Amino acid sequence: MTRDFDDGPRAGGFRTGTLFLASPRRGLRGVSNIERVDVSEPASISSGIAERYATAIFELAKDDNSLDQVASDADTLTAALNDSDAFRELIHSPVYTRDEQLQAIGALADRMGLHRITGNTLRLMAQKRRLFVLRELARQLREMIARERGEVTAEVTAAQELSDEQRDKLARALKESVGRDVNINLSVDESLIGGLVVKVGSKMIDTSIRSKLDSLKNSMKEVG
Repeated sequence: MTRDFDDGPRAGGFRTGTLFLASPRRGLRGVSNIERVDVSEPASISSGIAERYATAIFELAKDDNSLDQVASDADTLTAALNDSDAFRELIHSPVYTRDEQLQAIGALADRMGLHRITGNTLRLMAQKRRLFVLRELARQLREMIARERGEVTAEVTAAQELSDEQRDKLARALKESVGRDVNINLSVDESLIGGLVVKVGSKMIDTSIRSKLDSLKNSMKEVG
């Protein structure tokens, strides 16, 4: 899913890819009253924080019959995190104050067309300085919705973006393998060169050229 978030001029902001943020990029010098937050918390703590927010969104959306839309929201947010340096900076950089993060994420939620449940949760996370767990929140939210639908989630890494037809073929192939509908969570890693890395539960399928090259290198080392 591709969405165009660029609806403003470059002046007074910065643009990366298709995402435009109204807040200017600023260095640390000459900026007063900057709120700093340690976002290097252990992964287990970050996962726990993300789970609480994902659970809140899931339960509210289930009661509101809005699971389909918040599932789409999770995909939209993940795509923005993958594609935009500017969006990742907004989420992680301590240069932005709490109020700046709140205003920016609220404007972006509206611009992306996110459901009000998702948008309100993001605003609350900005107030609490918890936006740094957004990627993990989106992943857990997709898994919760997949379980509710009787699906399983496949974490797929590809050398390039897959077309809708390729996604459908992969989903059908995985369904035949696991016996259930499969929800694909796709990320792109150009270093793979070609092929795919697919993880469904504890099962890993690696058909990437990088994997084959690594195996060849290890074999050559053993021979040497």
